[in-house]
Amino acid sequence: VPVVVFHLVEGRHPDAAVGRLLERACVLFADVLETPVARVRAFAQTYPPQRVAVGGSLVSDGAAEAPFFQFALLAGRPEEQRRRLLAGFTDLLVDVLGADRALVRGGIWTVAPEDWTIGGVTAAELRADEIRARAAAESGRT
Repeated sequence: VPVVVFHLVEGRHPDAAVGRLLERACVLFADVLETPVARVRAFAQTYPPQRVAVGGSLVSDGAAEAPFFQFALLAGRPEEQRRRLLAGFTDLLVDVLGADRALVRGGIWTVAPEDWTIGGVTAAELRADEIRARAAAESGRT
């Protein structure tokens, strides 16, 4: 599942910096979840400044940019992993893009394994297949 989306104001950050944000977000996600980085997806969605309001004022009229991120996780992930990801994505926005920490917001979408698909197969089915394969491999070693 690991998917993160950063919502940013367009034209505020060089493409290279946004690219670094996405690359580092993939590595963070993979490290925290102990999953291959090839499974991780990261996106940057940008919006024109006249289409973003912070505190009731448009960014085009001088309101500060306030980045927002959201990420999807399969239900049941430990609280420690969730906490590390929330803090880590915030840190990346601050460190890579220079965001004001107090203005960064983010959240988690938890998804039931039977409601998430990978290549058209539900994560619940894939997880069951992986468990069976591990059990078979273990029984073959004894």
